[in-house]
Amino acid sequence: MTELLELVGVSKQFGTLTVLENLNVAIKSGSALGVVGPNGAGKTTMLNILAGDLAPSSGSVLFEGADVTSVPSHQRSRKGIGRTSQIPRPFEGLTVYENILVGATFGRGKLRKSKTINQACGFALETTGMTSKANVVAGQLTLLERKRLELARALAIQPSVLLLDEIAGGLTEMEVHDLVVTIKLIRTTGITLIWIEHIVHALLEVVDQLLAIDYGRMLMCGDPKSVMASPEVQSIYLGNE
Repeated sequence: MTELLELVGVSKQFGTLTVLENLNVAIKSGSALGVVGPNGAGKTTMLNILAGDLAPSSGSVLFEGADVTSVPSHQRSRKGIGRTSQIPRPFEGLTVYENILVGATFGRGKLRKSKTINQACGFALETTGMTSKANVVAGQLTLLERKRLELARALAIQPSVLLLDEIAGGLTEMEVHDLVVTIKLIRTTGITLIWIEHIVHALLEVVDQLLAIDYGRMLMCGDPKSVMASPEVQSIYLGNE
């Protein structure tokens, strides 16, 4: 596997506050990287920089070997970087299918023919288990269904890499299990995943690499169970004796 998406020496400051400091991360094509850390560790900031929603204060973002640091988020979407948000924000007056159609039309598939766009929508609906909800108005969906719609809209652009920002947040244990099954199915399609999540056991069912960060710095990156078992990471979650 080759590096698909990279952060090279990335730092981010908001005024005098340093949120990320010299972060170096390389995500291989076809892999699944989980990201853990306490609140305020810089996880979502990292994801926003990868997606193009924030510019780093220093450092570079590489996608498929090309420097995309100055490329805005809508253009990164067309290149194949999809993402979900912590809080689903569908177009509530549109149906599920129409919401997904927006992603297929204005994302990576902007210049595709209508037949291809419809196929992309069908794939997104089927993969996320939302086919039966295609004609339901998004404002009527449950939280789990809204999360699935977030995934479907991102899948509709046919991404090479999918950025998930606490997609399981707010769900019941059974709903988390159902969502993990869906994310595992997405993995089988070859899409690379970068998943930020506080529900660690859900991450460990999916990812093959785990990145732990704190105060914007990398603590460890490697085998998920080894990372979670390390004293340094344990101290973040459980505190020092």
